[in-house]
Amino acid sequence: MRNAIWKVVRLIVGLFLYSLGIAFTVNARLGLAPWDVFHQGMSNQLGISMGVAIQIAGAAVLLLGLLLHERIGWGTIANVYFIGLFLDLIQQFGLVPLFQELLPRILMMPVGMILISFASYLYLGAELGSGPRDGLMVALTKLLKFPVGVIRGAIELIVLIAGYLMGGSVGWGTLIMALGMGIIIQIIFALLKFDVRQLQHHTIDQDIAAMIKKAHSS
Repeated sequence: MRNAIWKVVRLIVGLFLYSLGIAFTVNARLGLAPWDVFHQGMSNQLGISMGVAIQIAGAAVLLLGLLLHERIGWGTIANVYFIGLFLDLIQQFGLVPLFQELLPRILMMPVGMILISFASYLYLGAELGSGPRDGLMVALTKLLKFPVGVIRGAIELIVLIAGYLMGGSVGWGTLIMALGMGIIIQIIFALLKFDVRQLQHHTIDQDIAAMIKKAHSS
């Protein structure tokens, strides 16, 4: 039980820090990561908060992943709900400042990227399921038989173009995140001696099967 509680706490803290990292990149106003360009574009077009846009997009991606037979965990569902919720709360309470000067805005980009990278270490390490967008990437890789890098690049290009057409923020920050995010994640994971290949995510269907088996045996 203690281990399960720790996993949930680690997951929630990770998702909060992920949202905090997004808030830094948003408030830098230098351009967003491809998916966040899409989320901001949705927000502009539908008149909703960016957090709600993240939730809607995440739910749609999750559904598509399920249709492609990708297994999900409780952490996957938490990812869909809490990242958007936390982002809206962070912005509502002004936890991340808005600067007019260029230098602090530039510095906000690496801060946001480091937060997102460390947050990924936390929530992935909980082993309760990856995010829905990563799940879709894996499912399409299996279906289309292309290298995962090609699939990821294609997905991000599509959402970037769609987000830009909807009014999402594209700028130097977009290029910085597209080129640097993977590098920073790799550095953070290496420093923390974290190997994603060793993760064993618990999926919802496994938990349901275990509960049914326990009920039948009792």
